[in-house]
Amino acid sequence: MSSSTTTPLIGRRNQGWRRHLSLKTSVASELSGAVGDLGTFIPIVLTLTLVSHLDLSTTLIFTALYNIATGALFGIPMPVQPMKSIAAVAVSELPHLTTAQIATAGASTAATLLVLGATGLMSFFYRFIPLPVVRGVQLSQGLSFAFTAIKYVRYNQDFVSSKSTTPRSWLGLDGLVLAISALLFLVLTTGSGSDSNRSSSSPSSSADDTIMSRTERRIDRRLRVLSAIPSALIVFIIGLVLCFIRDPGIFKDLKFGPSRIQLLEITWEDWKVGFLRGAIPQIPLSVLNSVIAVCKLSNDLFPDRELSATRVSVSVGIMNLVGCWFGAMPVCHGAGGLAGQYRFGARSGASVVFLGLGKLVIGLVFGNSFVRILSQFPIGILGVLLLFAGIELAMASRDMNNKEESFVMLVCAAISLTGSSAALGFVCGILLYLLLKLRSMECSCFGLLGSKSGSSDDGVESNLIP
Repeated sequence: MSSSTTTPLIGRRNQGWRRHLSLKTSVASELSGAVGDLGTFIPIVLTLTLVSHLDLSTTLIFTALYNIATGALFGIPMPVQPMKSIAAVAVSELPHLTTAQIATAGASTAATLLVLGATGLMSFFYRFIPLPVVRGVQLSQGLSFAFTAIKYVRYNQDFVSSKSTTPRSWLGLDGLVLAISALLFLVLTTGSGSDSNRSSSSPSSSADDTIMSRTERRIDRRLRVLSAIPSALIVFIIGLVLCFIRDPGIFKDLKFGPSRIQLLEITWEDWKVGFLRGAIPQIPLSVLNSVIAVCKLSNDLFPDRELSATRVSVSVGIMNLVGCWFGAMPVCHGAGGLAGQYRFGARSGASVVFLGLGKLVIGLVFGNSFVRILSQFPIGILGVLLLFAGIELAMASRDMNNKEESFVMLVCAAISLTGSSAALGFVCGILLYLLLKLRSMECSCFGLLGSKSGSSDDGVESNLIP
């Protein structure tokens, strides 16, 4: 390839990256949106670090690189979330999964998604899976996040045993008053999360028109001022400050510098256990929520920046096939994370790049000692952030306009929630959708037969009448 051909190609790629990282709103809004997914990220990372001895420094560094890469490549606030099913199995089932087994579970899941993406099968699934079924999965995931968030707010949490303990006290540095105050502040500044603040009404006279326009201008100015406040970022910073107030001994325990990054020692037994216990329940969840649902949601939120299911699937595969070998936590792209980041102001890839740079600095400066800070972070605040992310994801299902679509969506969501399996709800939703279509086809056939028999009967009767 000649240099004259190579130079424009490189120039086009650089323009694409600059366009993906260009701010769609203010820096404050992008920074606020960047922390919108931490209500999911922090509890899972903290639990895996305490129970499964996950290397926090390595995870922070690799997920930081993932954030920066995905922000530049996709141009939207594409989240990097923990693989939740693997994390749940690792800490809730006995014996607990080891770090090597967690890594093999993530690598096995990633290899599956990489094959599905590279062969085009993921794009096939994306095109032909009915939208009501996808909405059912999104609704169930969103409500699941919201239910978990309420537990975080109402009860103290023991992440080692993955259980809620005693009711949270009203006062204190992690009390109900703090959580409710954070909730009210976020509602006041962000409202319902809609970009359009207020629909204009049609007044009856020119005098009323002048009065209403002045009133609307004042309301619009107030709403613009409130929406410009980086509310989620402020709440998160308050949480960090409270960490040091709750336990001043953190200062003594902090150690500077990252841990040594090295390859894991993995045996065939680790591969077998990781695949059977971790990858098998994670693969359907990753296909549905990390690829199909996140692509559907991104197309709803960013219709001018359509995502390819192939690219998203390959992205998840490459990330984990690199990081898992070094002990980094298995990650994926999740619809809940995208909803949370969008809810608090993220509109471009710059937001997750900012998040990645923050993780990279923390991983390089504080390393594994940063777990002391995370362990003192107010769980009520994390619950509030997670609540907004869950509700935003659940609201993606509001476009089911007819009764048949809503029926399929609600049955799929109900089975997913009560059966604790998105895959089970997905299969039932597909079967229900096909049954309803088959029923309509049968009715059409019977109607056609009925009309034919009726016409012949009429013909017989007409022949009998003189």
